[in-house]
This record gives sequence, structure tokens and C-alpha cells, in this order.
Amino acid sequence: MKSIIIGGGKVGYFLLKTLTEKKYDVVLIERDKNKCYQIADDLNAIIIHGDGTDLEVLNDAGIDEAEIIAAVTGNDEENFIICQIAKFHYNINKTIARINNPKNKCIFRELGVDLTVCSTEVIANLIESEFEKDHFKIIQTFERGNLILSEVIIEKSSPWCNKIIKELKLPRECVLVSIIRNEKIIYPNGNVIILENDRVLVTTNTDALVLLKNQFSNSKHRSNGMEMIL
Repeated sequence: MKSIIIGGGKVGYFLLKTLTEKKYDVVLIERDKNKCYQIADDLNAIIIHGDGTDLEVLNDAGIDEAEIIAAVTGNDEENFIICQIAKFHYNINKTIARINNPKNKCIFRELGVDLTVCSTEVIANLIESEFEKDHFKIIQTFERGNLILSEVIIEKSSPWCNKIIKELKLPRECVLVSIIRNEKIIYPNGNVIILENDRVLVTTNTDALVLLKNQFSNSKHRSNGMEMIL
């Protein structure tokens, strides 16, 4: 699967670094020549100097073969134009736009952009859930990242392991949806016990997900004989 990132700022750099490390076919387009050189010195990746709204530049990047376009420049209007070109000129299946002004969410959505994200944090969570060996895997995001469906992998050291659901200390914005155990679905109620190797589906928002990750991280440190200072 080929993807093209437009914008070589912090978000674009982080996306490129993560995807190239995982051996994905990805190209970065950046209009600032010096920034292109800086990224090229740091990463072994394909980087094209040019304007992401220029059809010739997009063709040079191989947009005809791309399935995902991520426009993550610091300019909402530029990101929107890039996604419009990708969607309607090249029939790209999935367009992702970074939005700096939340008021633009509805406009982007109504005009055909598949996914919008308002912060680096949401993008980072999506990437980490896909590529990192983590307790958490993001299954889907809704309402442009404001609602997150995650899968929590229960290990022996997990704070939820062998706990009754009603005893769990969950953030207010967290709901347990189901438990997958030995390929069977268990619909959770207060008296269900969570076991090792369970996969627990939960809905959260970004802030609640961070709190949950902290719970699991703190538990892991305690199990290793380390004390976390908050």
C-alpha cells in the first residue's frame, strides 16, 4: 500500500519516520528545500521538493499508485485543496487532512475529506496503536477523533487482570463494550471477571485513553519493581 504525505513539519516528519521504519511504501512532499535536506539527512526515505497542490509534483510522487493521501501542512486551506485534488482528480480511496482550526471540521467533512484530525496527539495515537507493541490498539475513530474504539490486550501484569468489572477504576469517558475470549464474545456486566489474554473493547475520547494508558504503564513499572513518580 502506497501513501503520500504532504507537509514536512513535525507531524509529517513523525508520520514519515514511523511508516518508513515499518517498511511501508511512503513518499513525503515538502515545499521548503532546506527542510527537505534536513529530513533526508535524518531519514532513509523518498522526499520530493515541491508544492503538494501541483499536479506535476503529485505525479512525480506516484499518486496514481497511492491509496492514502495525508495532507498535514500547517495551512488548513492547503490541506483541503490537496485532499480535493486527490479525491476528485485521482480518485484516491482515503484522504486525511490535518486541521488547525476546529471550525473547519464540518466544512471538510461535508466537502468529501474522509478523515480530519485536529492535533498531532490524535495522529500519534493512531500510528502508535498500529505499529507499536502496546496494550492498546485503536480499532476506529468516530466524530473526527473525538470518539475512539480501542482494543485492550490483557496481560498477567495488567491492572485489569483477574478483576471484576465493577471494581475497575475507569475514567468517566470510558465504556467497556465487549470482551473477546478464545474467539468468543462476552457482553460485559458488573460481575464479569477479566482474565489474562482477554481482548477488551472500550470506547473513550483522547483524554480518557491517555488516562487508561497511564494506568497500564504505572502497573507495568510497579510489576518491574520500579516506582513511578507523578
